[in-house]
Amino acid sequence: MKRGSACEQHVKIDAAGLTTPDVCTKLSLILRKTFSYFHKGTVYMRLVFAGALLLATASLPCFSQATAHLTVDVAETVAKVSPTLYGIMSEEINHSYDGGLYAEMVSNRTFKTVKGLSLENWVLIQNGDARATMEVDASTGPSAALRHSLMLTVASAGPGAEAGFYNTGFWGMAMRPKTAYGGSFWAKAESPLLGGVTIRLVNDKTGEVADSTSIPSLGIAWQQYQYTLRTGELNPSADYHLEFLVEHPGTVWFQLISLFPPTYKSEANGKRTDLMEMLTALHPAFLRFPGGNYLEGEQLNEHFEWKKTIGPLVDRPTHTTPWNYWSSDGMGLLEFLTWCEDLHMEPLLAVFSGYSLNHEHIKPGKDLEPYVQDALDEIEYVTGGVNTRWGAERAKDGHPAPFVLKYVEIGNEEYHDPSGTYNARFAQFYKAIKHRYPALQIVAAAPVTAVRPDILDDNDHVLHTHFYRTAQQFFQDVHHYDTYDRSGPKILVGEWATREGSPTTNLGAALGDAAWMTGLERNSDIVVMASYAPLFVNVSPGAMQWPSDLIGYDAMTSYGSPSYYAQVMFSTHLGDGILKTNLETPNPRLFESATYDSKTHVVHLKLVNAASTAQPLEVALTGAAHVQSEATVTTLRGRTMQETNSITDPKRIVPVTSKISNAGAKFSYTLPKYSIQVFDIRVD
Repeated sequence: MKRGSACEQHVKIDAAGLTTPDVCTKLSLILRKTFSYFHKGTVYMRLVFAGALLLATASLPCFSQATAHLTVDVAETVAKVSPTLYGIMSEEINHSYDGGLYAEMVSNRTFKTVKGLSLENWVLIQNGDARATMEVDASTGPSAALRHSLMLTVASAGPGAEAGFYNTGFWGMAMRPKTAYGGSFWAKAESPLLGGVTIRLVNDKTGEVADSTSIPSLGIAWQQYQYTLRTGELNPSADYHLEFLVEHPGTVWFQLISLFPPTYKSEANGKRTDLMEMLTALHPAFLRFPGGNYLEGEQLNEHFEWKKTIGPLVDRPTHTTPWNYWSSDGMGLLEFLTWCEDLHMEPLLAVFSGYSLNHEHIKPGKDLEPYVQDALDEIEYVTGGVNTRWGAERAKDGHPAPFVLKYVEIGNEEYHDPSGTYNARFAQFYKAIKHRYPALQIVAAAPVTAVRPDILDDNDHVLHTHFYRTAQQFFQDVHHYDTYDRSGPKILVGEWATREGSPTTNLGAALGDAAWMTGLERNSDIVVMASYAPLFVNVSPGAMQWPSDLIGYDAMTSYGSPSYYAQVMFSTHLGDGILKTNLETPNPRLFESATYDSKTHVVHLKLVNAASTAQPLEVALTGAAHVQSEATVTTLRGRTMQETNSITDPKRIVPVTSKISNAGAKFSYTLPKYSIQVFDIRVD
């Protein structure tokens, strides 16, 4: 192995936190001063101290980082870079959708949580001497999917003494100046005498009303109502809530109360603009959805049932998630597909395989047939023409054009299934899907032998999980795919991340991620897809279930972790051909990869120095007729591995672009400590 030397290690040895080089410097200074003191003494004493000095310095470890040598052969590419190498994986965890990407501002809009029917996040209002009660009524609702509602019973109310309720939002509601917010709700009144309802946005701290509107009257049958609230001049803040008020006695029922800010591309039932823009910067090639544990569910009857997530929101019954909160299912199958469409990503559709997290499973054979048919129906919804049953449903839902689908994964993390039935279940799905859709690439969620998958969603065979590791574990395994069998199935690294830092990752995690990605790039002939996970985390108190995430946010703002910026650097500086590299270094924390863009004639050289000292490097670019002397260098670096970004310090560690003017067939460079760098070098 070409990497590895004790000379790179610098261990703290005293209470002052001095590293070995610091101690050496001080010790050398003391010895020189002492030797000078005895300069006028006897020759014997001078010889004794000279010997002591030689002995002391000889016993110390070497401190200067030896020069590393990197050769990049640009004469020809050794293999093609997978055009789908870098993607994203997403599921409902850490309030990734509700309270995250899904722009809905009202929390618990259908009055249902893991505790059952619930008024969680809803609070009764009794202004002045108004008297009222509210409760969940399980006997009436606007649809077969939503059979319950909030019942407000007003005993007395009047102007200035209104009764009603308010919603706290997802840890607040973010209001911005001069902005329109679109809302809707379903309601019915016991009597026309109840009159109308006033809707307001109110500041939590000051009571200031940002805007108010009213629905003049409510009918006695279930009906949907629309409203708009527009803010004027105000300071941006998440310290707002949404109020519904009435001025007359009576009983009224509400369901599916909703409020949206302006969404990405102004899509109805859309997504948060800031988070979509952050994802755009990643240039993801694919989206693996709907997850993850979110696909499987804790029990069989809690899995992601795609047919219950399409169509009007009032026809979506919602469901529980494995992460201990309720999903509104506003992010349904069609919303995942339009997400792919908006960001020009390939959809990697995971279908339910008949296995849940608590180890329940459906026996292969006849019992599994309905689930196989459900997967075929789902693929038809995605790809079918309007003349097909489920293609017609998609058109009815507002998207007549079929989506392009190339990849389907059967299940998730099936190596956890103790029944051993995945081999047969996968074969049953595989044969049925291939029979109808022979061009589809079928992904196995665990190793199988009954039929050969097109792609295998790989896992850590030691830890028996997806690749969730420490930085050190990734440093030690960057050659994981170097000797992989090229005649076997292609590889999807469906979930991976360095788990260091909370709620989002720190610089040490980014270094571990970048080191791992150099290995993925060098082997992207076999590793055709890789997706970091988890993608999102709401950093508000109580919102997170899984630390060390890529993108953090609250109701108001969002930010990228150091790992996020490492992903941006790798995905946006990627050629179409893999170049052969040879790195000679005693530094075990120095990593490299190089790709070539045949259109721009640019070599994208990635270098990761995860050591605590700078690394001198000699680079040789062989096989090029000419190397342009000026090159662009993009650098992500920090002072410690614990340094990070946060909701209050979002830009502490971000990429910085600079130029060097000494690039050539051979050139020298010193890599900063704790750094990730991309060199864009033009060659002819």
